[in-house]
Amino acid sequence: MAQKDVGNKIPIYKLKTTDEVMKYYDDWGMENKYDKDMQEWNYTGPKETSKIFEKYAANKNINIYDAGCGTGLVGVELKKYGFLNFYGADLSQKLLDLVPEGLYKSLNKVDLNKPIDIENDTYDAVMCVGTFTFGHVKPHALDEFIRITKNNGLICFTINEGIYEEYGFDKKIKQLDNDKFWKKIEFFKSDYIASKDVNAWLGLYKVVK
Repeated sequence: MAQKDVGNKIPIYKLKTTDEVMKYYDDWGMENKYDKDMQEWNYTGPKETSKIFEKYAANKNINIYDAGCGTGLVGVELKKYGFLNFYGADLSQKLLDLVPEGLYKSLNKVDLNKPIDIENDTYDAVMCVGTFTFGHVKPHALDEFIRITKNNGLICFTINEGIYEEYGFDKKIKQLDNDKFWKKIEFFKSDYIASKDVNAWLGLYKVVK
């Protein structure tokens, strides 16, 4: 799969370390520039994933862990479908501070490349949108998402197409499929950030324990 040269269009894709990414997002959050850019770029990740998630999640009272929640864009979209119980985590405290008050039950500063300090089988679903991308969270985070999700719970995510093979997401997903840790419901390429010619794989899986 060819990797698109998107670094010049989206500078954060050039960053390599967690500290670099965190500082960039903290600066990006100043004067709400992050949300303004997402709107200007026609970033569709939150809308696309929420629409797919709603098709398969009939119970609107489930507890949803939003991994890499940023300013709460996924929560905003899920709330439109009647979901209410969101628990957010993000690397950037600055972005967490911009989440609309009262939208999430809790917000925590978390490095998703490390083990998540949450007990097994805590949540009914995990959303991870815009976080599996250049210089961000690696494939092993999927193991943690499965661990904290209840049996028959849902995991919905996007993976920037440019890192799908480079970072080993293709191998990790195949391994989880083969080991029967989850069952595929949806997996397709989405527009993601069409204005920047950036696509992503959108996946929805049911956890099997």
